[in-house]
Order: sequence, then C-alpha cells, then structure tokens
Amino acid sequence: MPHHKNIVLFDLDGTLVDSLTDLADSMNRVLNRQGLPLHPIQAYRYFVGDGIANLVRRALPAEARQPETIEECVREMRREYGMHWADTTRPYPGIAELLDALMSRGIEMAILSNKPDALTRKVVETLLPNWRFAAVAGARETIARKPDPAGALRIASLLHHAPQEFLYLGDTNTDMQTARAAGMYAVGALWGFRTAGELRENGAQALLSVPLELCPLLDRGPES
Repeated sequence: MPHHKNIVLFDLDGTLVDSLTDLADSMNRVLNRQGLPLHPIQAYRYFVGDGIANLVRRALPAEARQPETIEECVREMRREYGMHWADTTRPYPGIAELLDALMSRGIEMAILSNKPDALTRKVVETLLPNWRFAAVAGARETIARKPDPAGALRIASLLHHAPQEFLYLGDTNTDMQTARAAGMYAVGALWGFRTAGELRENGAQALLSVPLELCPLLDRGPES
C-alpha cells in the first residue's frame, strides 16, 4: 500500500547545491603545494560524499597515504575549503522551485550532510536563506557519519516523526545506504555526483532527472 511521506530529508552537496568545482579546486591546491599529482574536476565525483578525511585519502596517491601526510592534508584542506567553499557553489537549477513547491504544500524539510556541522549550517544560511528547514545537521564527532543511519534517525526523533514518514533525497551510494538503513524512502538525484546504476545498486527506490519530479512522487505516495 502507498505510504504518504510527510517530510523530505535532503543531502546537501550534489543534491541541493553544486559544490564539486570548489571542492576539487581546493583539494587540487593542497595537492599542488605537496608536489603531488592533481585530478580533473570530474574525478572528484567519486572522491566526495564521505567527509573531508575520506576525500583527502582518495585524492592522495597510494604512496603518499602515510598518516602524517593525510593529517597535514586534511588540516590544509579544511583551511583551503573554508576560504573557498562559496567561490562557485550555487543551488542546482530547479532547486529553488522545488523548495517553493514543498513549502507551499506544507511539506516539512530537513538537511543531513557529511560536511562539518558548522559549515553545513553556514552553506544553508548563505545559499538557501529563503526556505525553512525543520532541522539542519552536518558531521559531528558524537554522531556516526552517513551511511550509518544515526544522523537520519536523530532528525526523525527530533521532529517527532517515524522514519517511514521520510522521503530521503540524495545523490550517492552513501545516501541510498543511509536512507535504507534508517527505514526511509530512498530517492536518487541524477543531477548530482553519481550514476543511476550506482544509485539503484545501493537501494534507490526512485530516481529523479530534475528536482520538480519529486512533487508527483509525493502526490501519489511512494510505496514503503
């Protein structure tokens, strides 16, 4: 039976905002200072999504992945990206229209990111100031990162809704795994960082080509 979803939980990077160029440029500047090979921007589609430490590990060549090098590059990347996260990052086309439509229907919205919590909130306040989100959460030391469902379940608890009432929209395998582990309806955003095949393989129950395709999915009630 269809189960109506009352809340949309969004991933941030690759779902609401296109941050790939700023992430790639920042990491490439760190690599350049280390005298290490740079990567094309599109390669970063598969480096991002699991936090800065994992981004650094994936960007470093295997022979450079000593603990001290990783630690230094993580520190540099946090500083570099902290200065340049808004150089080119903007909401994806159609996101403003989607958020307007959801607000007009009274659909609650929340955001869960693996980006550090303070920066997640700063991005949302700066780039998505016109919409109300019932909860905004990034990575914290006290809560396991996605794909662990702890963050998603914490938001469900804070908002006093069962996980089954949530539609989770994200763009990576990490997001689909998080949604399924939390008992939420997993929807993949094809305008983001990964492919339809990867999203389906990791549990996507629906795929969207453009943001506004979410509205009819909510209208007809996705199957739980």
